[in-house]
Amino acid sequence: MPTPSMEDYLERIYKLIDEKGYARVSDIAEGLEVHPSSVTKMIQKLDKDEYLIYEKYRGLILTSKGKKIGKRLVDRHELLEEFLTVIGVQQENIYADVEGIEHHLSWDSITQIEILLEYFRRDEQRIQQLRDVHKELVSDS
Repeated sequence: MPTPSMEDYLERIYKLIDEKGYARVSDIAEGLEVHPSSVTKMIQKLDKDEYLIYEKYRGLILTSKGKKIGKRLVDRHELLEEFLTVIGVQQENIYADVEGIEHHLSWDSITQIEILLEYFRRDEQRIQQLRDVHKELVSDS
């Protein structure tokens, strides 16, 4: 199982490949706000652990294992963003909050959040009721 740091890299690489068709060391470094040398070291580790195939000066590709985990991590991130939006977290806080919690939740918790979101999606009135309660409680404090 990948470490939280490895997860960040796999998520970023997966997104870059999905968006651009490729992932360069410089793009990964910029997206994660780390030095290119750190990216190279992590890519070598991910290659060793068979999440990707890396050839120096030629680039990298995700293995099926890397793609599967990368997609799962991107989906988890998007799910948590949606969850925080639905429960009324201010938009400017959502990205940082997701980054802060995504590695600390079990997959069981993620599944339960997914079920809760589906409950809200099935009846938009439920979301409105939640927002009404939120307004009521916030205005009382």
